[in-house]
Formats: sequence, C-alpha cells, structure tokens
Amino acid sequence: MPLELVNPAGWKQPKGYSNAVVAPPGAKLVFLAGQVAWDANEKLVGAGDFAKQFEQALSNVVAALRAAGGEPQHLASLTIFVVDTRQYVAVAQELGAIWKRIVGRHYPAMALVQVAALLEEGALVEIQGIAAIA
Repeated sequence: MPLELVNPAGWKQPKGYSNAVVAPPGAKLVFLAGQVAWDANEKLVGAGDFAKQFEQALSNVVAALRAAGGEPQHLASLTIFVVDTRQYVAVAQELGAIWKRIVGRHYPAMALVQVAALLEEGALVEIQGIAAIA
C-alpha cells in the first residue's frame, strides 16, 4: 500500500511538496540522517555550487534509503537545511530537474530551513528524511 498524500480541502495544490503524508498501518519507518554532498570518501562534492551539492546530498539520502530496503517513493518527509535560501531560489528550476531525475514525481512533506552554518566546512545544503516502507 503506497503512502497517501493529503492536502486540506479547499487549499491550492502545492508544487514540489505535499502538505501531509499518511503512512499505511504496519509500515517500517526509516529515519535518514542529514546528508551533505559527500562522496563515498567523505570528500565534499561541488564546492560553491549549490545545485551540485543538492544533487549529491539528495543522492546520498536515496542511497541510504535503498540500503534500508526502500525506494524514493517511500519518502514521507524531508527537511532541507541551507545556509542561504537565495541560493536555493536562484537554481530552483535546476533543482526540480535534479529532483525528477533522482526521486521522480513523488513529493513528500517538506520543509526548507535556513541555518547559520552546517557542520561540514563548505557545505551549502544538508537533507534529512523519514521514509515509510509498506
């Protein structure tokens, strides 16, 4: 049974995210740690390039999810931490294409949070998530 994407009655349909996601009874929850744009050797990819870092961080989230037995359509919630929301907005169209290539047309509940800094020096984005595998 797939995740149920929910939008309150009368609300405009959101673009690029869902307002609420309901996991089916008995789903296995997977809590995905924040992922930055590290490669397999923990070297930061895409120094200074927000889109490249987003792509790598999102790929890392999906890789961790797959290691736990899930697929992108099992993502229930993502929190995207950025050091500058303007960088996110400036490449939003490119991020949409990256999203569709890695995740497809599944849009979990999401939040975008600007932070003063991330722990990894040079990191521009970190993505953490929750998945529900039915």
